[in-house]
Formats: sequence, C-alpha cells, structure tokens
Amino acid sequence: MLKRTISALIGAPLFLGLIYMGGLYSAFLVAVLTLFALWEFMQIGEKMGIRTWSKLTTVVTVVWLASLLSGGAEWMVTVLVFWLLIGLGRLALTYPKTSLSEASFNILAVLYSVVLLSHLYLLRQLPNGTDWTFLTIFLVWATDTGAYLIGRQFGSHLLAPQVSPKKTVEGSLGGLLFSVAVALVFWRIAGGATWIMYVILAIIIGISSQIGDLFESALKRSAGVKDSGKLIPGHGGILDRFDSLIFALPLVYYGVILLS
Repeated sequence: MLKRTISALIGAPLFLGLIYMGGLYSAFLVAVLTLFALWEFMQIGEKMGIRTWSKLTTVVTVVWLASLLSGGAEWMVTVLVFWLLIGLGRLALTYPKTSLSEASFNILAVLYSVVLLSHLYLLRQLPNGTDWTFLTIFLVWATDTGAYLIGRQFGSHLLAPQVSPKKTVEGSLGGLLFSVAVALVFWRIAGGATWIMYVILAIIIGISSQIGDLFESALKRSAGVKDSGKLIPGHGGILDRFDSLIFALPLVYYGVILLS
C-alpha cells in the first residue's frame, strides 16, 4: 500500500505536468508510454506461448511515432495500412509456421499498445486540447473511483465474473454516475461546450474505460499473470495503469471532433 501511494504521489503530478506543458514534453511522454506498453504486451504474448515479432513491431512503432509527432496524418494512415498488410502477408507467405493467432496477436500489439494510446498526444494537440485531455483523465479516474466505492457498498450482481470476479453491475453504474457528475463540474468551471456534450463524453468515457479495464484483465487471464509488468511499484505495469485510458482516448478524440 505504501509503494502504491508513493508511486501515485510521484507519478500522477509528473504525468499531468508533462501533459500540461504539451509540445515536446507530451510527445516524450507518449513515446515512452507506447514503447513500454508494447514491450509489456509482447511479454504477455510470450507467456501465452505466442511467438512475438519484437524487432518488427518496434520498427513499425518508431515509424508510427515519427509520423505522429511530425504531424503527418497521411503518413500515420499509410503506416497503419502497411502494418496490416505486412502482418497478413507474413501469415500468407509463411503459414503454417506463422499461425493466424500469432499474426493476429502481433498486429493487435501495435494497434492496442501504440495506435490507441497515441491518441493521448492527438487529443492534447486539439484546440483546447489541454482541457479535453484533463477531462478524459479525470473522468476515467472518477469512473474507477465510483465503481469501487459503489460496488463495495452495494454490489451484488457480478458484471463479468470470468474476467474480473469483484466487479459488479452496481459498481459499473456507480462509476458511470461519478463520471457524469465530474463532467458537469468541469462544464461549470471550464465551459467551452454545452453541458449535453459533456454528459455525452462522460457516458462514452464511463463505458469505454470499464471495457478497457475488462479487456486488459481478460488479456492477463489468458496469460495467467497478475500484472502486465512491474514498472510502477504497487500498480504493476503501464497497461495496468492505462488500460482504461487506452479505450477512452480515441473515442473522446473523435467525439470532440464530431461534436464540436
């Protein structure tokens, strides 16, 4: 518990500070997070007995990050399409040495750990990106807190017992309510959009962040591991700490673009 508290007291301000400063600082943050997230994903794959393409995925990740940080939207799409074609092509040319599960896992490694998480930088770069990014982070935290508190006091119906035996339907709804409540506080303080848009984003974040949490739990259960890594004392790895954000960030990014 002490390690968890110390990590939070050091890590949270550093994380929020780099996002607030933006520019190269948030770029550095995203680059570090994605590379560690990819490495953890690969470690999980190896524990599942899957042959991972560590060198190839690292090269693709570096090219993707270079395109992302240079603002090359067309290049980002190009890298993504080529990565899909490379993965499927390798399956076609080397089957059965390369299995469908192997190819699927390695393709997913980049899409999940790198592409989705990179939306942290993309969201920060939007007009009023600081506000939208902080909103997303705090609503994810609010959802997690609400789900824990309400679930602990009133939870009786299990949400996904095979994946996470402690999560309940009541806790999930509590997390959603906490997300909406915090979003309305943000609306009163920051403004910048209608209260309806804030509520819509709160619902999107409340639902997607919980699905993200469950997905990572299912991934770890498939490998028989408790944590994705040990980088953050008391919290596990990057995927353990950012699983909810990974699902929420892209939806908020495109939601803000569509609703603004």
